Amino acid sequence: MSKSDSKTTMLPDGLRYKSKVSGSPFMAAASFGGATMSCFLCGKHRPRSQMTTRKVLGKSQAVCAPSCKELDAIIAGEK
Repeated sequence: MSKSDSKTTMLPDGLRYKSKVSGSPFMAAASFGGATMSCFLCGKHRPRSQMTTRKVLGKSQAVCAPSCKELDAIIAGEK
């Protein structure tokens, strides 16, 4: 998720950044549907459009739809 052309550099002591790229790799897109969430079951971050809610341990949790394994197979087939 990190960019190869990062502007982050460290000082010679190795403890502080001289400049740091602002933002987060999980930043929401322009619309609410573009944001990512982590799956309660597998822990991978996915766009909300690939998630659904399911009752797990009595609470509604965001999980991969249709399932984590099927979604991984679909994504692996696209690459």
